[in-house]
Amino acid sequence: MVLELRNIDKSFGEKSVLKGVSFTAEGGKAFGLLGRNGAGKTTTIRILMNVFPASGGEVLLDGRPIDYDRIGIGYLPEERGMYPKKRIIDQLVYFAELKGMSARDATRSIDSWLERLGMSEHRDRRLDTLSKGNQQKIQLITALAHDPQIVILDEPFSGLDPVNAMLLKDVVKEQIAKGKIVLFSSHQMSYIEEFCDSIAIINAGKVAISGDLHEIKRTYPRDKLVVSTTKPEQIKANFGEACTEREDASLLIRLATPDDKQATMKRLVENYDIDEVKVFEPSLNDIFVEYAGAQV
Repeated sequence: MVLELRNIDKSFGEKSVLKGVSFTAEGGKAFGLLGRNGAGKTTTIRILMNVFPASGGEVLLDGRPIDYDRIGIGYLPEERGMYPKKRIIDQLVYFAELKGMSARDATRSIDSWLERLGMSEHRDRRLDTLSKGNQQKIQLITALAHDPQIVILDEPFSGLDPVNAMLLKDVVKEQIAKGKIVLFSSHQMSYIEEFCDSIAIINAGKVAISGDLHEIKRTYPRDKLVVSTTKPEQIKANFGEACTEREDASLLIRLATPDDKQATMKRLVENYDIDEVKVFEPSLNDIFVEYAGAQV
């Protein structure tokens, strides 16, 4: 499957919120939709989910307008959207029925997910008796119980401890392995970088940059080296102002030109106690700050 948003515009009255948003997400891969608060991410997601229509543009699946009667979409919102005073099983079945499942099939699927997420013992409890992390897992079941082809996860790791975060990682990897389109929206760049093959960064209603994350990183000048060593002072003294220390205690060496890369690596390995030396690539956080740091 290939999901494409093509030239999406959206205005609310006189206010233009989206201005020609376009990107492509593929099945069997995770896609990261990024942007600062107010950039247009939520509006884009709501148009993708057919909550309201775009003012212009198209949402396509495999080159054709998406048929929402045939394509299932699972959505994990950043803000909780369930009923705190109701029994967990009752409302999980209710939400699954809204998505076209029979009560019998919904119950079977939900019980399977409750077991998968270690939540079976909470089946008949009220939602507000659970911790924030366990409520997040229950909310996740509403997104996955009906086995959707498109899964949208908005800040999915919010409130999860490391053990539950690892469990959610495994679930997400399973969804990707099944060939589904998985779309992440998050400010936790480490998770986006871990999962997503491609990204789009929205700034003030426009796509500031999009494409394969690895290829985006490769477009940056390869004129810096990152060096890990147990004896940084000698290298800092010999390389002078071209060498600075990073937050993680590694060293960043600026080259005069990218062509100096191999010679400098050889010099470092032959003359110093080096644990690791590699070409510097910007992190996703660096890219995000560059393209979303200022509203245009």
